[in-house]
Amino acid sequence: MNAQDLAGVRWIKSSFSGHNGECVELAGLDDGHIALRNSNRPQDGVILFTRAEIAAWLQGAKHGEFDHLT
Repeated sequence: MNAQDLAGVRWIKSSFSGHNGECVELAGLDDGHIALRNSNRPQDGVILFTRAEIAAWLQGAKHGEFDHLT
C-alpha cells in the first residue's frame, strides 16, 4: 500500500501519545482493514491488520499481557 492509496484516510493518534516522538496512528480503511503507522515516519509505510486481529491485540493490552514490554 502506498501514500496514494491512503489519501484522505483519517488517522487517529492516541491521547496518550507523548510529545517526544512516541506516536503511533491507526486508521480504518474502506476494505475493513486497520492501518497502523509511525506518525513521525509516515513515509516508511503502514502495517495492515484485520479488525479481528486488532480486537485480539486490544483485549490483550487491556488485560496487561504486554505490560512487560514497556
